[in-house]
Amino acid sequence: MSEQRQRQLIKEQQKRSASYRQQLEQQPRRAQKRIASLQHQNRQAQYRYQQQYVERLREQHLRLQHERDYDYDRDPYFSTAPNWRYLRGGKYYKTNQYGADVLRQAVNSGYEEGFRAGQADQEDGWRSNYRDAYAYQDASAGYTGYYVDAKEYRYYFRAGFRRGYDDGYNSRSQYGNYADGKYGILTDVLSQILNLQSVY
Repeated sequence: MSEQRQRQLIKEQQKRSASYRQQLEQQPRRAQKRIASLQHQNRQAQYRYQQQYVERLREQHLRLQHERDYDYDRDPYFSTAPNWRYLRGGKYYKTNQYGADVLRQAVNSGYEEGFRAGQADQEDGWRSNYRDAYAYQDASAGYTGYYVDAKEYRYYFRAGFRRGYDDGYNSRSQYGNYADGKYGILTDVLSQILNLQSVY
């Protein structure tokens, strides 16, 4: 990859990180308002789950605050040429291995959060509605602010979340399973969602 392209990617990343930090600063206020409404509805399981979700976001924010002097020159993402492409919304996008790993993480994080949210609604005897969950609306758990845009991450997080919620609410493992202390999406389902294709 040319030095000019590397510098362009770094500049894009700096803008992405700054934008995401701003979003994180606004999250606690929105989240607390949502959590308060759950208490009012007496949805105790969902209330506990959303509190845990917000705590994970707080930890993400703290980690990002310590990365203001990030050494981009030592990060191989910025010197690795794209080797994958994926189709979204009728348009092809390219990324390298590091970007592809973030997209996979987005789907898996979404699945796990969705499973827990679905379980909570079932426990509360609440109707099935994944869109109602703050975690689905926020869709940034696990996002570091690096390699892919926040809206791209959210798109794939939500794809995982919908399937995880369905499994959690219905107490089944149609789209994923539980292993090593985590809920994760099945490999073939992940492949269908991302449809990553090698460009070589």
